[in-house]
Amino acid sequence: MRQLEPQTFAPMADFFLDEFDSPVGRLLAIATPAGDLKALEFIDAPGRIERVLPPGEPHRGQDPLDLHHRLRRYFHHGDRDAFAGLSLAPRGTAFQQRVWSELRRIAWGETLSYAQVAERIGSPKSVRAVGLANGANPIAIIVPCHRVIGSNGSLTGYGGGLDRKYWLLVHEGALLL
Repeated sequence: MRQLEPQTFAPMADFFLDEFDSPVGRLLAIATPAGDLKALEFIDAPGRIERVLPPGEPHRGQDPLDLHHRLRRYFHHGDRDAFAGLSLAPRGTAFQQRVWSELRRIAWGETLSYAQVAERIGSPKSVRAVGLANGANPIAIIVPCHRVIGSNGSLTGYGGGLDRKYWLLVHEGALLL
């Protein structure tokens, strides 16, 4: 099996960091001054923040993407369109980008298996690679990797923890309590 090289960020002279409280824990957002979201990660998820933090000097300040408002709409009002029009720029390989793009097509309240995602991107034998790309997703919730489950319907793997995955799926109506 081919070993993937670790992804690194190109140097960014300016980027914005902002933190958000949510019902599933504190989140850290990384955005460019141009208004592109690079990452949204759970602060307490081991190793996730270090993996996405670009070199350079961060600016803390006003939320340039209106994420506070968008996240509040998602979490507290169940707004399915809270993230519409948001410019995303996650760093990843071409294959990862294809997977992440497909994840954004999974509708609110629905789930797909890793095998179904592999089929949808035209690479049915790449189920394990889809799982790895899903796990490397740097934009939690907005790129809904939590909507991908095992072929048998089990909740498998989630960088933020299975308890969060369960909460998000219940919140979106994909699982019943």
